[in-house]
Parts: sequence; structure tokens; C-alpha cells
Amino acid sequence: MADSAKPDPAATQSAAPGATLAKDETEKVTTSATESKPSEDKPSVTENVSNAASAAAASVKDNVFSMFGGGPAKEKKKDDDDDVDEPSGATKKAATNDDNPEAEQDVHFEPVVRLTEKVETKTNEELEEQIYKQRAKLFKFDSTSKEWKERGTGDLRLLKHKENGKTRLVMRRDKTLKVCANHYLVPDMKLQRNVGSDRSWVWNAAADVSEGEPEALTLAIRFANAEIAEGFAKKFIEAQQDNMKLFAKTDDAAE
Repeated sequence: MADSAKPDPAATQSAAPGATLAKDETEKVTTSATESKPSEDKPSVTENVSNAASAAAASVKDNVFSMFGGGPAKEKKKDDDDDVDEPSGATKKAATNDDNPEAEQDVHFEPVVRLTEKVETKTNEELEEQIYKQRAKLFKFDSTSKEWKERGTGDLRLLKHKENGKTRLVMRRDKTLKVCANHYLVPDMKLQRNVGSDRSWVWNAAADVSEGEPEALTLAIRFANAEIAEGFAKKFIEAQQDNMKLFAKTDDAAE
């Protein structure tokens, strides 16, 4: 009696269907998860067909472009032999100019008239020696308007003739070199200081030929400072005294 009253563990386990079902379901889920992984790694039929179509289209496109000279860009290989054979860059530079017709060209035009002989311009100063030179501004007194008018700015020079020894005063304008004063320093000239200025002098020229014909002018010269003005007066008087002796000899010979 006592033994028959104890329950059988095996019989109890087999009698409980719920526990057995749970174990089977667990194994099924585990097996399904394991089997599903290989299927995810393999491409589907649709993907295989799409990839094949893309590859075929690309092949056809390359063949069509190849027929008409197209196709994918190719890398240009640098040929080192060209640099070795070229002695300089002259050939390459010439080729560049030929390819570009708008490149600057060195155009040379032949002159219509050729000057075969040099033309010498004489200033009538070739036989004279320069004994004084100083930059100054020259004025002329206008007797009609009763005022001083500027005659020119340039180098005032005293030129002594190499043969007869006579000295004349010559002044040319800057840039144009036009003569604005040209006369001998004769004995009857009187050099006077200009009123109110220690760097300006006034004198009368009885026969100034700067315009071609002899003309009586009242001239005034102005220098940069008083020291230069004093130096001019000294040279002017010295040349005037030398000319006085020379003109006296000329007058005696004429008589």
C-alpha cells in the first residue's frame, strides 16, 4: 500500500503535455534562426538579374563610344624620351605659337625712304668757345604796353669767337632751343641792377638779331640767387672790355 501511494516521476512528466510542448517550440525557433542566416547572405534572383542587365548596358555603351572615337578618358603618359631628345625649349615654343594664331608676332616693316646721308645742323657756334653758362629767365620791356614780358627760360651763354676774339651773348629757350637773345657785348652797353632785386640785371641791346633782323631791345635777366647774378655781371663786364679793344682796332683799320 505504501509503495503504490508514491507518484511516478516519469509518469508525471509524460502526463504533463505543457512542458513537452515548450521544449519542442524552443528547439524549433532555434533551428529556424540558424537556418535563416545563410539565406540572408545569398543574393536573390531579382538582384542577380538587375546586376547582369547593368553590366550588359555598360558594355554596350563602351562599344558604341569606341566606334565613334569616344570612350572613357585615358591618362596621358609622360614620355621622358622627348625631354631627353630636345636640346632646348625652342621647338616646343614654336609649336605653341603655331597652334595659337592670335599669339603676338614680331612684325617688321621696311622703311619707305632710307636716309643714306647724315644731315648736319649748323648753329653758327662751331667756331666759338663757351666762356660762361648759367640758367636764367629773360624778360623784354614792351614799349607799347609799358610792361615786362617773359621772353624765355634757358641757358644764357657767352661765346668767344676763336678767330677774331669777339664775345657775344646767346640764349636759347628750353626744349625748343629757339634763340631769344643774340647780340655782341659792345662798349656802349650799360649793365644796371634791376630795381628792387639783387639777382636781376637790365641792359639795352642796340642790335639784337635773335629774330633775324637787328632790333633795339631793353632786356632784363633774372638768376636763381644774388651770388649767381654777381658772377654774371663780372663776366659781362670783362667780355665787354675785351670787345671794346677789338672794336677799336676794327674802327682804326676801317679808317
